[in-house]
Amino acid sequence: MKEITLETKIADLLNDYEGMKDILIKINPKFKKLNNPVLRRTVARLAGVKQAAIVGGMDPVDLLNELRVAVGQEPLNLESVPESAEEAPDWIGDEVKETIDANALLDAEKNPLAEVRKALKRIEPGELVSIVSDFKPEPLIEAFREEGHEVYSQEIAPEHFLTFVKKG
Repeated sequence: MKEITLETKIADLLNDYEGMKDILIKINPKFKKLNNPVLRRTVARLAGVKQAAIVGGMDPVDLLNELRVAVGQEPLNLESVPESAEEAPDWIGDEVKETIDANALLDAEKNPLAEVRKALKRIEPGELVSIVSDFKPEPLIEAFREEGHEVYSQEIAPEHFLTFVKKG
């Protein structure tokens, strides 16, 4: 089996290791979202161990080592990966053109990434879409940044995140 790293995709873990979904859920109950087939087909392909840890509110190195131990690999002696505290950009005060509820979409077995992309097509460059979720949608954040959009996410209450995507 391949060595598990911070970049290993969750989809690869689920495919390569029998019972990995249950291992992930045991490590962190927030990973129960992996029971959703849409999430497994979409976000799990984008999210690496590091992003999954952020979604789960964990230190990425802790999750990495728990996964490695669970499959018989030696834990790595890495420095913790602190999450940088981003300062809110001025543009998050602009009018939001559309708000997407990621949890409702996942509950309905729909793909939040696809729905936000559709919303972004409906708005003009410089306009905003917001995403409401009970987790920091790190895989979506990275995907939108790679597509040239500006993104800012903040936890506004325990397990209540508001993420803004400014169309590039």
